[in-house]
Amino acid sequence: MAVFTEVSDKDARDLLRRMSLGSFQTLQGIQGGIENTNYFLTTDQGQYVLTLFERLSFEQLPFYLHLMKHLAQAGIPVPDPQSESRSGDILLKVCGKPAAIVNKLAGKSQLAPQPVHCAAVGDMLARMHLAGQSYERQQPNLRGLPWWNETVPVVLPHLDGKAAAMLRAELAYQNHVAASASYAALPRGPVHADLFRDNAMFDGDKLTGFFDFYFAGVDTWLFDLAVCLNDWCINHATGAHDAPRAKAMIDAYQAVRPLTSAERELFNAQLRAGALRFWISRLWDFHLPREAALLTPHDPTHFERVLSQRIAHPLTLG
Repeated sequence: MAVFTEVSDKDARDLLRRMSLGSFQTLQGIQGGIENTNYFLTTDQGQYVLTLFERLSFEQLPFYLHLMKHLAQAGIPVPDPQSESRSGDILLKVCGKPAAIVNKLAGKSQLAPQPVHCAAVGDMLARMHLAGQSYERQQPNLRGLPWWNETVPVVLPHLDGKAAAMLRAELAYQNHVAASASYAALPRGPVHADLFRDNAMFDGDKLTGFFDFYFAGVDTWLFDLAVCLNDWCINHATGAHDAPRAKAMIDAYQAVRPLTSAERELFNAQLRAGALRFWISRLWDFHLPREAALLTPHDPTHFERVLSQRIAHPLTLG
């Protein structure tokens, strides 16, 4: 989340006149993230998040917004897109950009998670996957393998020889995995695909919700779990696996939805895929940045370390 498009108080008041969310009080830009413009919007009826989409189009956005609405109606604690009073539309337009307003989740991010937090995420992730089975809209994960294949040649010139060799080798490995029968057998459906520590909210040990679904798409559920494990259950300084936190997350996930034989076979391959995806995207954002009023690109070497650890130390599921 960042600020690429400046929204004035007048713009916010004009928007609220089309909604039934109360009278304008404050508008505050949110620092962090790298994709969209985000503001906290406070009215006399409550707190909301206003998002202006900088890359996603009016044609792509219904998938994300209606997925959030679908999950919210299924009892999954996610931000619920608010609709215009007259049209009922949840896809809005602000400053000429596609936009949405969602309710602000209670709590705060848990940036130093313990096993109890990881278990809560694993449990809710599995419930979210099952709830998404009945969602009918289709859209691929736009940061999946085709995007990796397109983007790696763009970022390779910015790497030294050792890193470039590892990136080429891992991309070749993931293309090989994706062509296998085991990969075709992986269960799939709508996934969050970006469920890092800062995209979940807690009140103490209680998980109060997942948010920022704007990388979501139809992909393998195992990839979604792998992305979580690569952030929630590692040592951030070294990228190394943290066994107690990982066990808590995996056990809680499997208590709701046990992994299939194909998922167990490709477990390590998908941990590597999750690390590769974010190494590539951070390289892209770091070396080919966009201007924003509030924006600090993430360090790409973090996921280079995570991928190195996943390659060197494959895990065994109990």
